[in-house]
Amino acid sequence: MNIKVLAVGKTDNKNLQILIEEYAKRLSFYVKFDLEIIPDIKNAKNFSESQQREKEGELILAKLSTTDYLILLDENGISYSSVNFSKYLQKKMNAGIKTLIFVIGGPYGFSESLYKKAQGKISLSKMTFSHQMVRLFVIEQLYRGFTILKNEPYHHQ
Repeated sequence: MNIKVLAVGKTDNKNLQILIEEYAKRLSFYVKFDLEIIPDIKNAKNFSESQQREKEGELILAKLSTTDYLILLDENGISYSSVNFSKYLQKKMNAGIKTLIFVIGGPYGFSESLYKKAQGKISLSKMTFSHQMVRLFVIEQLYRGFTILKNEPYHHQ
């Protein structure tokens, strides 16, 4: 299985970027992994929140193939413990999913077209985090999930 994280907008914090790269590298020992950044919308200040969601949604949808399994990282999604998230990953691998895609949207969330296309929504927390930090959190949780599946000592229960 391949895993991809699609995220809107670049990470301008170098310290976060270093950590994101570190966990992406660790994760790549377990699964083919890719982090793809979708550029911020040009002249976004000229668009309403709804228009920004639609434009970002179009850019995200253009990156998908018909066989991709799409999960939105959304505050109203299902919350998992790390152990249960690892079981979720195992179920997706057992189901023969070729590419599992996690999407981190822009500041105003997702378009209706993305909600309709998605096969699921996952919430990392009821708290709000910067979209840059969410990248690190989701990649770290993916890494943690695979170490749990391999019974490696990274996760402590």
